Amino acid sequence: MDLLDGRLKFRHLTLLVAIVDQGSVARAAETLHLTQPAATRTLRELEAIADLPLFVRVPRGMRPTLYGQALTEHARAVLAEMRRAAEHLTGLRQGQDGTVTVGALLAGTNVLLPRAVARLKRERPRLTVVVREGTPDVLHPALLAGELDVIVGRVGPAPKEGDGLRQRRLYRERIRLAVRSGHPLLDDPCVTLTDTLGHPWILPVEQTALRQELGALFADRGLELPGDRVECTSILTMRALLLQTDMVALLPELVLRDDEQLAALPVELPSVGRTVGTTEVAHRTRSPALQALLQHLDEEAAHLREALCGPRARS
Repeated sequence: MDLLDGRLKFRHLTLLVAIVDQGSVARAAETLHLTQPAATRTLRELEAIADLPLFVRVPRGMRPTLYGQALTEHARAVLAEMRRAAEHLTGLRQGQDGTVTVGALLAGTNVLLPRAVARLKRERPRLTVVVREGTPDVLHPALLAGELDVIVGRVGPAPKEGDGLRQRRLYRERIRLAVRSGHPLLDDPCVTLTDTLGHPWILPVEQTALRQELGALFADRGLELPGDRVECTSILTMRALLLQTDMVALLPELVLRDDEQLAALPVELPSVGRTVGTTEVAHRTRSPALQALLQHLDEEAAHLREALCGPRARS
């Protein structure tokens, strides 16, 4: 097949994505303000161009085949690029308008991203910033599909060649064991990691690098991960649980430094830390809105690097 012979149109890609999202031709047609016969005709054209079956009928509508799923992934990326192109042109013409969509990992949501967004909005009040929190297994596919402009948060080893991603490292931050002020463990200046196992824990979810590092640390010290635990990625939820209970959690040093109701235990976690930065799709053109956000992220990261070189968070 040759998808570049001029027969494939954007209306084919738009309909393909709509059918997958809506589950039927009828609902897709309604969403796109088409008649059902027109939508059916367009789908037949697309399957003729692909020369492959893209959907199978099921009792409640249509389900994409293996070929339909594969083509839909590319269609989403193409449509996202065209939306980005439109925003790019709009941004160039108007200078201040547009949208930037950010995927936020736990490491980026607490200090860096809010500060950068606040500065961006002061500079460009008509700019829309969309923030979607998630774990890497959810956000990375969304980034590659064009649903996100950038991911802000923890970055790991350099992406492998062919992954299609590029990373920028902004600063390194320690992870501390956090408890509420007045927690019983704070009474012991010689408290150890083993001592904390007498209390419930809040653990990172399994899909995170932080959870893997913590698991390796526990294994190295001959300990089992806490059985009495909550698994969570939300800073707000973790903070609320810490304040209401005697739980122990892992939190970034900067979060503890700015929170008078929380404190860090004097337990060193030498192998647990994080490098915070940005992840983008390599070779994708940056919109003016994204470029402006990245600039503010760089500037705020410089302030944070300076702060992290000063006095340590209280223990």
